[in-house]
Amino acid sequence: MTGRRPRLGFLGTGWIGRHRMAAILEGGQVEAVAISDPSAEMLDQAAALAPGAARVDSLDAMLALELDGVVIATPSALHAEQSIQALERGAAVFCQKPLGRTAGEAEAVVAAARRADRLLDVDLSYRATAGMRRIREVIAGGELGHVFAVDLVFHNAYGPDKAWFYDPQLSGGGCVMDLGVHLVDLALWVLDFPEVTAVSGRLFSGGAVLRPEDGKVEDYALATIELAGGTAVQLACSWKLPAGCDAVIGASFYGTGGGAALRNRDGSFYDFVAERYRGTSREVLAEPPDSWGGRAAANWAGRLAAGAGFDPAAERLVEVARVLDRIYGR
Repeated sequence: MTGRRPRLGFLGTGWIGRHRMAAILEGGQVEAVAISDPSAEMLDQAAALAPGAARVDSLDAMLALELDGVVIATPSALHAEQSIQALERGAAVFCQKPLGRTAGEAEAVVAAARRADRLLDVDLSYRATAGMRRIREVIAGGELGHVFAVDLVFHNAYGPDKAWFYDPQLSGGGCVMDLGVHLVDLALWVLDFPEVTAVSGRLFSGGAVLRPEDGKVEDYALATIELAGGTAVQLACSWKLPAGCDAVIGASFYGTGGGAALRNRDGSFYDFVAERYRGTSREVLAEPPDSWGGRAAANWAGRLAAGAGFDPAAERLVEVARVLDRIYGR
């Protein structure tokens, strides 16, 4: 890629795909060469962002253009297969979460990236909020002492609007796969990925405990994760919860030297406040405005433009997926 901008293809140009596409292209470090989506309307909107990009009808046709990278925003059941196909053709990958429906699928993608020596990342976007970055810095600097408890929530007053989300074969799971993945990732990432010693989960659908034979996905979930060193992580997530607002999102970390927490403001999906706690006092670490949504995607594009190959940090994606498997009892 010396002397030219990386050539990218965008596979899936719905709302999230176009949002990440805009963030990636904004810096001018890469070139949009191809776009693909089953919806002509979505393609038209993506073409407005990249008028010179070719419209193609498949990943095969996209990869035939000898791309440097592919941005994947397709249904979850396709992520692992499409990522591996791109990597084996020499293209770096930025994929929407989850990377795979199971840890086995995620592990296969990471192995393909390692073999190909290609940059792989997943859109675990809440890591990129200014608030979570500051909380991670505070904890890494020892300001909270030993972090012994972590509480995380992601409740959504709505649910996905596409049918495949509700088919466990296509989605791999419900609100845990959709929202809980962010919570598990934040807990492990902020604490620098300690060993997970135990996981338990309880899943509900329509207010009833979900059984494997029900053939449904969960719309409410509770989980407890025990980490080496005795840290206890508790998380709850849901779709269509009557929470009195659009969303309740939070990540709280409590240590022997104080606490820190990220909270969404006024039910927003986008506005977050991070605070540091000392007894009954609090200090603001970060607050809106913060344009964080496309930050992870733009960072991947910048690293690709700088010539980055496989990053061993991608192996952490498998650790997150293994925790999800254990929540589901797999």
